[in-house]
Amino acid sequence: MKISRSWLQDYVDLAGLSGEAIAQAITFLGFEVEGVVVTGAPALSNVVVGEVLTRDQHPNADRLSICTVAVGEAQGGTKRIVCGAQNYRVGDRVPVALIGAVLPGDFTIKASQIRGEASQGMMCSGKELGIGDDHAGLLILTERPEIGLPINDVLPPGDTVFDLEITPNRPDCLSHLGIARELAAWFKRPLRYPETELLSARKAARPDLLQCVRVDAPEDCPLYTATVVSDVKVAPSPAWMQRRLAAVGVRPINNLVDIGNYVMLELGQPLHAFDAAKLGGAAIVVRRAAAGEKLVTLDEKERALDERILVIADAAQPIVIAGIMGGEDSGVSAATMNVVLEGAYFRRQILRGTSKRIGLSSDSSYRYERGVDAHSLGDAVNRALNLLVEWAGGTVCGPTMRVGGDQPWQREILLTPDFVRERVGFDIPDEAMRDALTALELDLARVEENDAGRPQWTVTIPSWRDDLDRPIDLVEEVLRVYGTDKIPAATITAPGLLAEDDPVALFNRRVAALLTGQGFNECVTYTLRSAREIAPWVSATAAAELALANPFVEDQSHLRPTLLPGLLDALRLNQSRGNAAARFFETGRVFIERDGQNLECAAVAFVIAERDGQPAWLERAAPDFYTTKRLVEGVAAPAGIDLARQPLAQAGEESLGWQAGHHAFAGDIKWGWAARFGLLDLALGQSLGLEGKVYAGTFAILPEKLPEAGQRKRFQPFSLVPAALRDLALLVPSATAAADVQKAVAKHARAGVGKDFELEDVRLFDVYQGKGLPEGHKSLGFTLRYRAADRTLTDAEVNAAFTVTQTALEAAGYQIRK
Repeated sequence: MKISRSWLQDYVDLAGLSGEAIAQAITFLGFEVEGVVVTGAPALSNVVVGEVLTRDQHPNADRLSICTVAVGEAQGGTKRIVCGAQNYRVGDRVPVALIGAVLPGDFTIKASQIRGEASQGMMCSGKELGIGDDHAGLLILTERPEIGLPINDVLPPGDTVFDLEITPNRPDCLSHLGIARELAAWFKRPLRYPETELLSARKAARPDLLQCVRVDAPEDCPLYTATVVSDVKVAPSPAWMQRRLAAVGVRPINNLVDIGNYVMLELGQPLHAFDAAKLGGAAIVVRRAAAGEKLVTLDEKERALDERILVIADAAQPIVIAGIMGGEDSGVSAATMNVVLEGAYFRRQILRGTSKRIGLSSDSSYRYERGVDAHSLGDAVNRALNLLVEWAGGTVCGPTMRVGGDQPWQREILLTPDFVRERVGFDIPDEAMRDALTALELDLARVEENDAGRPQWTVTIPSWRDDLDRPIDLVEEVLRVYGTDKIPAATITAPGLLAEDDPVALFNRRVAALLTGQGFNECVTYTLRSAREIAPWVSATAAAELALANPFVEDQSHLRPTLLPGLLDALRLNQSRGNAAARFFETGRVFIERDGQNLECAAVAFVIAERDGQPAWLERAAPDFYTTKRLVEGVAAPAGIDLARQPLAQAGEESLGWQAGHHAFAGDIKWGWAARFGLLDLALGQSLGLEGKVYAGTFAILPEKLPEAGQRKRFQPFSLVPAALRDLALLVPSATAAADVQKAVAKHARAGVGKDFELEDVRLFDVYQGKGLPEGHKSLGFTLRYRAADRTLTDAEVNAAFTVTQTALEAAGYQIRK
């Protein structure tokens, strides 16, 4: 929002303050100053008003003239000036830069010879004076000011315009009066309010122009007013109003439109003027639009309306989208003679939804969406009526028609100076606190003592400060005005959390080290994904639980349940660019729905393209299911999970996003962790535009299940003596999982060893099905590794343990192949 210094001057005296000082004050008060623009002519010495007395052709140049210019007796009477402009005549009054004048751009005027003729100054264009871009001709002073008058006394006064970013909680500062109130408090200067009492007498009512006002949607429009002003004369608004509007970026149109914009920018209350002759049935109805209704707005676009949109209608049809923009057929024009001035308070939620739905925003809707002060509505209406009477010659007819009413406003907050000092952390005198509050018009209704005998204040909150409702809010107000620059320097002692001690950071770092060592490239993608992206990975129920209530953009509407969509985007991008990168991973947070509850988990995921698309002299082994299993075991290890010892299962319904029969999962988030790995769904890969098969793995764990940094594994010395190996082959049904058999072998083998040595490992080394085996069976070969810590085992003691193991396995129903 743009704020004009000269406009502010109406409400608070800023004399003696530089633009930099005002900008700094606004920043300290909590508003961002995005830019400062200085307009108008700079201070120009030796530049005066002159009158062209004669104009003769230059003897040595076709496009030059030799002029005699009167510049006033104080400047020497007349000057001989050579000029190249063509847009002036004898008798015109123009700016004249005398010898010694310094123009913008550090251009100094000197006595000179131009094509052999002497020139004692320069007649100036607007650009040469720094007040415009027109360089084609001289600046003609049509008002014919006095000859010899300094040009700064003639040109329109300059201005300083501040471009501010107002926080959404401060709609009261979306006006010049609101910013003036803040600056008056900061600089400790009185605040002057504009006249808001109706100055003219009301004439008789005009039911022929407006007969009734009806509000059919009181929940959306709690207060609506309409006032008839007759016999207006449409004309340009006064020059001072045009300058102010133009300075803040509003194009002047005519007095009727400009007065509405002026009051909105002055007081923050949007207003709207209807041409009374265009109100069908002399009626105004505030209602929701009907399905299928349309309206051509002032921007000449046809808008389709529906039941969610609030409109202002006449007896027959909508004429305004409430609070946003008027209709093309209801606006004032050069032929307008009578107007109806609307002042309204609309519920901010309905305006915000409408603006977003139809893709239309305006200065009016910007304020309504953030909240206007319904209790100041009457003042804004009276201010506009006074201006209409003064500058449009109008007559106020009858009483203002009013539907609804503002609720009586009374808000008080109990505050103690001790509470303020406790929260800000340093001493502020009681008197300084009181001065800061009263400067912001937060008056002290009562000053008492609390039970501890300490001062206690009851602070009255004005209606335009709806953002203040707790004592801590007043602490901020005191500190803003007292000055955050006065906060004393202090040493802050606070506990810190080192990244090395955070389990999630430690897990992410270890996983990243592991995968980068395996040739993976790390990615960082968005936590929010679109509904389309997460649909292949979760059920519709889970997707609904992960949806944001009010997403900012459509493609970031859901919390991600997995890291894979972002990784697949990265893979597709690299494939489309011919990049050889085929391995990507990411660590981050995911959100997994279980039983209607969203669980936030630390996670890691990786993807591997079957081919990198680059020719090579040596073919490498293609990735497969076991590649992903090995990698997931590796990333689960830093989380304290030995995935090799966990039961694996193939997914049925859980196969969303994965190729059925070609992936497996372990664990469950209900246990605190879950892993999944294997081949991604081939149809999904094709729909995403991926080339070839893509293998992937994911691991997620609840942060509280991660081991603390101090729980990391300690070094255990290893034996320096060789192990003793024994091989064992078992005949089992084909459907039996090798992992189950391996656990059984390990269980019985450990039971068979003595206390002098241990079974170190059981490893599957062979799976055979085919000739020589019964139908429906397979052979599983295992290597058992025995070792003692301090000596080499003898064959006798190893054979004894091995025999016990075989006997136990046969007793358990396993058939040993000889």
